[in-house]
Amino acid sequence: MSGPGPAHAPDAVVSPGFDRRTGSPWLRRFHPEPASGSAPTLVFLPHAGGGAAYYHPFSAAQASRAEVLVAQYPGRQERIGEPVPGSIDAMVDGLREALTPWRDRPLVLFGHSMGALIAYELARRLEHAGTAPRGLILSGRRSPLIERSEGVAPRDDDALIALVSELAGTDARLLADPEFRELILPTLRGDYHAVETHRHVPGPVLRTPMSVLTGESDPRVGVSEAMAWRELTSGAFTFRSFPGGHFYLNEQRDAVSRAITEDLAAFAALAGGPRLRGEVAPSE
Repeated sequence: MSGPGPAHAPDAVVSPGFDRRTGSPWLRRFHPEPASGSAPTLVFLPHAGGGAAYYHPFSAAQASRAEVLVAQYPGRQERIGEPVPGSIDAMVDGLREALTPWRDRPLVLFGHSMGALIAYELARRLEHAGTAPRGLILSGRRSPLIERSEGVAPRDDDALIALVSELAGTDARLLADPEFRELILPTLRGDYHAVETHRHVPGPVLRTPMSVLTGESDPRVGVSEAMAWRELTSGAFTFRSFPGGHFYLNEQRDAVSRAITEDLAAFAALAGGPRLRGEVAPSE
């Protein structure tokens, strides 16, 4: 599970009017794509309560070597007036349709927390349709084979705020502000409902290569629970842990960006594609 990004995240500094058109409200592009026609398309899928702008610095770090898109789910930022999707499947449906123009591109999906679930389910559908992604990077989420409730009732706002506070996803001073709480609670309720009610449906394991990242002190994701993603792919699998909790991404931004760069190179090598400018050769 996860909460919205911290107060100092780029959500506060990137104007919703900064529009790099993608042809869909589900996808944002913050930076021009590389001139190389062989560049992969890297799609960031945000956490529960999170919006696209949180991933602006990660987009900046990869913009020279990948076309970077960031998902924008309904019910937040410039889509605040739209209903929050009620399920993981609804989010996957919207994103799959939005990504149709990129179906012939080498696609890499990065998802954090709720976004990891969405990335995984989206990869399953893409593989089934014969358009498998080049790779998956799954962060801050236990394997869906491990079902466990977070203990948050749908209408228990105090418990929901307490969980977000525990995960350190939002400045505690903001959570104490009644107006801010009223602003974020509908989005949080909808996202947490989607995660809490999602159940993994058994099926063929993925063939897509998978990289799993986690925070060493994440109170909701144990190392063994993150490692259990290994059972869901027959492709190459890598695992990295970083100092920090559920939002280790905040403190480890540079290290995570380097890991993404390494993963892009490794996925390209596995696919037999060219190594792109700035990519690091995967270690033997």
